[in-house]
Amino acid sequence: MRKTLTAMTLALFATGAMAETDPTDWDAVLEAANGQTVYWNAWGGSTTTNEFIAWVGSRVQEDYGVTLEHVKLSDTADAVSRVLAERTAGQDEGGAIDMIWINGENFAAMKRNELLFGPFAEDLPNWQFVDVDGKSVQSDFTVPTEGYESPWAMAQVVFMYDTADLANPLPNMNALLDWSSANPGRFTYPQPPDFLGSTFLKQALYDLVDDPTPLLSSVDDANYTEVTAPLWGFMDALTPTLWREGRAYPQTGATQIQLIADGELDLAISFSPGAASAAIANFELPDTVRTFVLENGTIGNASFVAIPYNASASEGAMVVANFLLSPESQARALDPENLGYGTVLAMDSLSDAERAAFDAIDLGIATLTPAELGTALAEPHPSWMERIEQDWVNRYGVSE
Repeated sequence: MRKTLTAMTLALFATGAMAETDPTDWDAVLEAANGQTVYWNAWGGSTTTNEFIAWVGSRVQEDYGVTLEHVKLSDTADAVSRVLAERTAGQDEGGAIDMIWINGENFAAMKRNELLFGPFAEDLPNWQFVDVDGKSVQSDFTVPTEGYESPWAMAQVVFMYDTADLANPLPNMNALLDWSSANPGRFTYPQPPDFLGSTFLKQALYDLVDDPTPLLSSVDDANYTEVTAPLWGFMDALTPTLWREGRAYPQTGATQIQLIADGELDLAISFSPGAASAAIANFELPDTVRTFVLENGTIGNASFVAIPYNASASEGAMVVANFLLSPESQARALDPENLGYGTVLAMDSLSDAERAAFDAIDLGIATLTPAELGTALAEPHPSWMERIEQDWVNRYGVSE
């Protein structure tokens, strides 16, 4: 289960965190970064993601003399806990973590309690290419980033389905419940507090409530029960119809893909519009798989990297964050042959040759166009995820 870092615990150790090398002096950053080793704590549950990070490592080594080590995580909160433990021990320099792939409540907790290095993101040279007007890259689950984390990929909830077994997309969560009831055992989601499993809960809540406005502010005990009642009624009905009757859950999104490939599932949730095409390209899914979004929209967000306040290689981490924003890196990540992640860049900020490289990418047979994806729904405030996850564990939690 994800470790919970309470505001009270973190507040005991809150102090300021200032950059040692001015991010605006990029020549000085590059000079200090040369020869550094950056320990990037990032989710390690996907072969394609791991291979992409390894490629990033080869490129920053080649161009900048920075060694990148991928510390594979199953839960981002483990990295946050490590930073907190170092703060508790008074280790304000020479920390073990140089960069974290982070989102949501983990970022909110670290920012609130000044456990982050920076601000740095908007001083990176490649920030000039970022689509600050068209994409949500300056807030994270409603929390302003203020330069303390740098975006590197865009995501939006989609549902992957095998057209050999499910003929048409499902328009909403009630239709999903009806289909799952008629086809028991053919749908599931990763076990919360896995990020993707928790996202399914938030997406269901978004689709079921009459007014989603309360979700954009901090959880209010006065109306929490009323707001979430439709979700728990839906989950009570859905759970017995799930794969293994809701007595067990896949631990990751990658496991869902394997279950579809094995013919055990017809439908699965993903936070990457290109995930199905990437899996087809890598022969992990049959080419009958497609994706859809719900008719009232689906949740979207950016993936970010942040640097802990006591990072040993903050300059090297900034170099990696900047490379992740390069047109070269963004185009590689967009290609479903590699990742199939959405870009954070504005195409009109690029050169003709750089735009041509993006235009030449075949997004794959299962990837929806931007028009088909529609406008992404804003992430709820991070406090909703924390509360809903805990309620889910109390109501339906299982252990493998």
